[in-house]
Amino acid sequence: MHGGDNLSIWSLISEASLVVQAVMAILMLASIVSWVMIVNRGLYQSRASRLYAEFEKRFWSGIDLTQLYKQGNAKAQNGKIEGAESIFRAGFKEFSRLKQQSSADPHSVMQGTERAMRVALAREEEKLEANLSFLASVASVSPYIGLFGTVWGIMNSFRGLANVHQATLATVAPGISEALVATAMGLFAAIPAVLAYNRYSAKAETMVNGYETFSEELSAFFHRKLHSSNP
Repeated sequence: MHGGDNLSIWSLISEASLVVQAVMAILMLASIVSWVMIVNRGLYQSRASRLYAEFEKRFWSGIDLTQLYKQGNAKAQNGKIEGAESIFRAGFKEFSRLKQQSSADPHSVMQGTERAMRVALAREEEKLEANLSFLASVASVSPYIGLFGTVWGIMNSFRGLANVHQATLATVAPGISEALVATAMGLFAAIPAVLAYNRYSAKAETMVNGYETFSEELSAFFHRKLHSSNP
């Protein structure tokens, strides 16, 4: 058994049993990875929100859509088109292609255009929600992994009492303390993941709703343009 005079966090971790140390290592790794993803998601969603606002402003400024499409060609070649602009480009490209076909009727043109925009929308939704499932897993599983480490550590602590004639608090305190560190680490990994998942899921849902609204407005615009040129 451990002495009761050295209960620093580091000593509790270093002197814990192999199973408890493995649990702590898993939780620490999960915490580090989840923090990397939290920062990454925050930066990506903030950037996506800014790009959406900028593109929407340009779109509704009265600019000719052909000109707007051409402005994004350079960025598209570098793979830097995202968000509403990606949906616009997919729809505009398909609309222009189908409209040039003399055999295509207006209904087929609109169906093809809307299908292209739905595919682009699904891709953008996937980008916004990337890594959120991992954060949800860390949030839900980490406390249980920590609890497993705690139960195992306390079990070992009490098993050690079998060889002690007179059990005192000082005898069992180190073992129980090291076991409880596993629970604390589980919560340390889970709490930020829960908060980040809730925040980023809500933000992603809001942005996807915005993209869907934009897609419907664009579809209505194409519909009007198609029928005005095909009386």
